Amino acid sequence: MMELEGKVAVITGGASGIGEASVRLFVEEGAKVVIADMQRERGKALAAELGDAVEFVSCEVRQEDQVKATVDVALAKWGRLDCMFNNAGFGGAVGLFEDIPVEEFDMTFDVLVKGVFLGMKHAIPVMRAQGSGSIINTGSIAGVAAGRGPLVYSAAKAAVIHMSKTAAMPYGAANIRVNCICPGYIPTPLSTGAVGKPDGVVAERSTDYAERQPIPRAGKPDDIAQMALYLASDRSSFVNGQAIVVDGAAASGVMWADQKPAYKNYRPIKVYNPDKG
Repeated sequence: MMELEGKVAVITGGASGIGEASVRLFVEEGAKVVIADMQRERGKALAAELGDAVEFVSCEVRQEDQVKATVDVALAKWGRLDCMFNNAGFGGAVGLFEDIPVEEFDMTFDVLVKGVFLGMKHAIPVMRAQGSGSIINTGSIAGVAAGRGPLVYSAAKAAVIHMSKTAAMPYGAANIRVNCICPGYIPTPLSTGAVGKPDGVVAERSTDYAERQPIPRAGKPDDIAQMALYLASDRSSFVNGQAIVVDGAAASGVMWADQKPAYKNYRPIKVYNPDKG
């Protein structure tokens, strides 16, 4: 039996990158999926490719009426909502704090934090009425470890992580689980600055990603989609309130090889051997 047979999911930011990989995997595993995205052409093309298991909805996640309308589409078409994957995002404000305009700060939090809040707000009543549900929010290693992303983006992702944990507490008794996936360095149209450009541009700009973590390859959107599949499935029925890092160990520390210039005079400590003195 397929992992998500009979389940219905909404995936925001589902037209490209991690969202697209998740849409494809969820459908492959038997789910019906609403793709919510601002990229209309890509979203409609993906829905046409995947057929009757998918519906595309144009949605800007910082607009409450559009988020609610997206959830309503899932209910109208398939009668339930088993997984709300709040995945939509962007890089947001860039620069040092003293240089960032307030309106850019506000927009960054509107998309990355309020967008997640709105997704949970409108999914939870549906899930509570049906007696179950899985909410998945996209965080980032930038929200786990400092220095892994732009300043405001990092703060917003830290807020998403903690909001996921706090939401897990009151709704667990209703059989609603809330978890957060924290991706590492995953080449996507967003992370490589290739939104709206041909897919080949992502591959061209992702060559340096292989050296950013101990596992010597670039992360893939499917690496995150596989974790989302697990959290959406019944296999994770006792997993709640977690921020799960999927990053090839990028956020675990600094690799020794990267520290060598600072330790050029380092000599290994001689270990005492009782047999040799």
